[in-house]
Amino acid sequence: MAAALALSERGRGRTAPNPNVGCVIVAQGRVVGRGWTQPGGRPHAEAMALAEAGAKSRGATCYVTLEPCAHASPRGPACADLLAGSGVARVVIALGDPDPRTDGKGAERLRSAGIDVVEGAARAPARAAMVGFLTRREKGRPFVTLKLATSLDGCIALASGESRWITGPEARAHAHLERARHEAILVGRGTFEADSPRLDVRLPGLEDRSPRRVLLTSLALGGGDGWERLGTPADIAGLEGVDHLLVEGGAQTAAAFLREGLVDRLLLYRAPILIGGGKPALGDLGLADLAAAHGRWKLTDTRMLGSDRLEVYASH
Repeated sequence: MAAALALSERGRGRTAPNPNVGCVIVAQGRVVGRGWTQPGGRPHAEAMALAEAGAKSRGATCYVTLEPCAHASPRGPACADLLAGSGVARVVIALGDPDPRTDGKGAERLRSAGIDVVEGAARAPARAAMVGFLTRREKGRPFVTLKLATSLDGCIALASGESRWITGPEARAHAHLERARHEAILVGRGTFEADSPRLDVRLPGLEDRSPRRVLLTSLALGGGDGWERLGTPADIAGLEGVDHLLVEGGAQTAAAFLREGLVDRLLLYRAPILIGGGKPALGDLGLADLAAAHGRWKLTDTRMLGSDRLEVYASH
């Protein structure tokens, strides 16, 4: 299942509105088929793995990170039916599919075909791997990551507005990898006018994974070609085909998303520099007292990227 989960990450940011699923088929102790959901949501992971396994799938065990779909589509058959016809003897499922067209029906169809079904293996890692798909269904909006790159004293730029570059090349490369894992990236009008950001992915081999660009502005005009516009943070719910949204700036936009409780994950890149009197990373959050600031964030990862430190926080 760990291998299937790793495969599922290959599709992250490219499969919406379908989930990024991973699948591994094992026969006689050997992996005979691997698959992950392809860009645009089809083919599904199970179809890819079965195609690779061929006749070797007969009597094999299939490990899949999400319950196989039970509904046929003009774009392809139901994965539960594909598995039932493949001859696999056992299917191990990490997480049930909340889609009402499948929810429980996929597993039941497999059992009806005489296949041994095991559910709930690695449920927590599977939720983490498909968090965008699940957030869209549970909250009606994308999973939102807020990225901040700051000095040690919490500044994102000099008082003049100069911000290139606070962090070093390793941290910037990691930020570009994060862009490649999101369907869309958003900035506020102030950042757009000050920096004219490209918001693309500039990592060799991943240039084609640049996300859609979104501008948060209350003005009727702004952005231009290649930009989508939203009037308020809550409007992210209407971004079709976006299950993972990266918010990159600036301070007022970041504060607006935090005030609305719309940030699920925080990426904090901290450079070992002091600016003093620079532009702060955040605008006013509207806190009435310090007690309201505690207990909101949980540290889930920290690492060094060159001389910079990355801290990753999850919202409680």
